[in-house]
Amino acid sequence: MKKVFVGVKLKRLREERGLTQIAFAEAIGLSASYLNQLEKNQRPLTVPVLLRINATFGADMQLLSDGDEARMIADLKEVFSDPASGETVSLAEIREIAASMPAAGRAIVALHRRLRHVTERGDAMAHELGLGAAGLATVAPMPFEQVRDFFYRHHNYFAELDEAAEKLFAEAELVEGEVVEGLARYLEQRHGVRIGVRKPEGEAPSRQANRDYNPKERVLRLSARLDQGQRAFQMATQLAFLEMGEPLNRLAREAALGSPATHALARIGLANYFAAALLMPYRAFLAAAEAARYDIDRLAEQFGVGFETISHRLSSLQRPSAAGVPFFLIRVDRAGNISKRQSATDFHFSRVGGACPLWNVYEAFAQPGRTLTQVAQMTDGRTYLWIARAVRHTVGGYGEPDKTFAIGLGCDIRHAPRLVYSKGLDLDDPAAATPIGAGCKVCERPSCPQRAFPMIGRSLAVNENRSTFLPYAGASV
Repeated sequence: MKKVFVGVKLKRLREERGLTQIAFAEAIGLSASYLNQLEKNQRPLTVPVLLRINATFGADMQLLSDGDEARMIADLKEVFSDPASGETVSLAEIREIAASMPAAGRAIVALHRRLRHVTERGDAMAHELGLGAAGLATVAPMPFEQVRDFFYRHHNYFAELDEAAEKLFAEAELVEGEVVEGLARYLEQRHGVRIGVRKPEGEAPSRQANRDYNPKERVLRLSARLDQGQRAFQMATQLAFLEMGEPLNRLAREAALGSPATHALARIGLANYFAAALLMPYRAFLAAAEAARYDIDRLAEQFGVGFETISHRLSSLQRPSAAGVPFFLIRVDRAGNISKRQSATDFHFSRVGGACPLWNVYEAFAQPGRTLTQVAQMTDGRTYLWIARAVRHTVGGYGEPDKTFAIGLGCDIRHAPRLVYSKGLDLDDPAAATPIGAGCKVCERPSCPQRAFPMIGRSLAVNENRSTFLPYAGASV
């Protein structure tokens, strides 16, 4: 373990518990003088001390993780790259904020995001109205953005829902990969809910509901076009609303910040999380994933669901006592819009200017049906293994629209040997990795031929007498 100084974080944890230095030191078996030195960053945190604190205070020690610190550094770099900040902040200063003052760092990031939301909405409204942006009212983040950030903050893991789903799987005597019959039986016996099939009645297929629950009749109607895995997922989602109302509401209130629309969307997202956890109970799914070396197609066949659903579940295996590979997941469309991003670890998804065009997640659209692999290196030197595939959702019928997305699933390169997708890849040669960035506006690579924008905060050296292959090659600090 490298030397880690966590004085401010440790002091904050102690103060949140309402403990004096003496009481805190006694709780973890240290002398008060030693704890005092830790809090003043006169001594680094050691592994034995970290384990003692973790055993005593549990999940709160996530505050000390390198992953969270790296994530905050990336967020703060984005904040201080914005010319609107009015200051040039060095990487050393950013690292100090992230390491020593994480709460202040989170507040800075939150304020910057609110400013960006206000600016973007203001610009859009001004464009529509033909007015200047001055004087427009403050606009909160959109509900789907709040929910997306809520899942991101929780590292896409909710222990309460996961454990409840695993317990219910056993109580309902469900069969792995063949849960439709068991769920139907459980819904009727426990809740008096019957399952019906919703057949088309002149309505366009794209407008038909996949799931339609009538609480008065106690009937759950599922679309006839759904396959077995999709039916099981919709049934499990409805079961979440029927049985998990209190935890769904409590967690949704945390996400909502007073917004009814955000609360409603968060409840749906959390119910979907529970549904996936029910169809793929944690311990059984983790064991299967390890045995299959995280082969998504094999897992999809075993659990009776699709590529995207398996990818989602893989990104949530972060139970402290039995963690899987910490994945991050992204879903994009052909235009580069990111509709989903979930992270069990510290990979940074840019919120400014889209993602990197050199990422294999975009190449997946050109090779439908194929699973692509890529060893990619970020600007901070961290290297990752990425898996990408295009997925298509259709309702059938001539002329009906469909949905096509690319799913990207990535992990730190140190976990790559555990994945079947590392076969044939050179994991040890840094030169073999594709250099990518979080997005052109925050990417520091000066020699990228795919750059769409200069980095925020860099001035342009424009020379009408000279043309180069590299766009914005004259940008400077």
